[in-house]
Amino acid sequence: MTKLSVNINKIATLRNSRGGNTPNLIQVALDAERFGAQGITVHPRPDERHIRYQDVYDLKPLLKTEFNIEGNPKIQKFVDLVLDVKPEQVTLVPDSDGQLTSDHGWDTIANKDYLTDIIATFKKAGIRTSIFVDADLKMIEGAKATGTDRIELYTEHYAKYYATKKEEVIIPFTEASELVVKLGLGVNAGHDLSLENLAYFKQHTKNLLEVSIGHALISDSLYFGLENTIQLYLKQLK
Repeated sequence: MTKLSVNINKIATLRNSRGGNTPNLIQVALDAERFGAQGITVHPRPDERHIRYQDVYDLKPLLKTEFNIEGNPKIQKFVDLVLDVKPEQVTLVPDSDGQLTSDHGWDTIANKDYLTDIIATFKKAGIRTSIFVDADLKMIEGAKATGTDRIELYTEHYAKYYATKKEEVIIPFTEASELVVKLGLGVNAGHDLSLENLAYFKQHTKNLLEVSIGHALISDSLYFGLENTIQLYLKQLK
């Protein structure tokens, strides 16, 4: 079964907009677990505009499911945080410092030496590694050479065109997942997956181990409530 990891960045964004501790990020994470989420994802950025570095330290001892920390490993503060906290998984994303949201995967060929070294550092600390890549077969082959455990398919292109040409736009992701499995790596996915497009993606992606979903899930919870929303997403993954 594909695991659902709930990205709680948007909860932190709402909290930070007014200061204080409402909504309570820690309680939301614990509630998400209690409601059935099999993991919690955070993506701290250098300006801490949503997840703060302290949030990561506060969450680690309390979570009972998988903790996935996303971020750019070219930022030394991020590397230090991950090595200190030791989550179950680190997902490496090639974001710039002030980037609004992730919008591209790694060039695993141009960054091979760098990725190989940093992945080895994380794996030596006992942390499973995943790298954010587009559904590009050359980039996936390049990912294999870095020593990563998994890749996370960047799904924005799929989500953008799902409503108008889903049969066409899913093809690169199906082919990518098949290659990932053939290479002996694990398949994760994330970015703009939603109640509308998740089941179809799951059905056409081979050996999908985990999806990380934040914006759509948190938005849906405004209408359906967090517990019901998580159950709706889990249903799409069956």
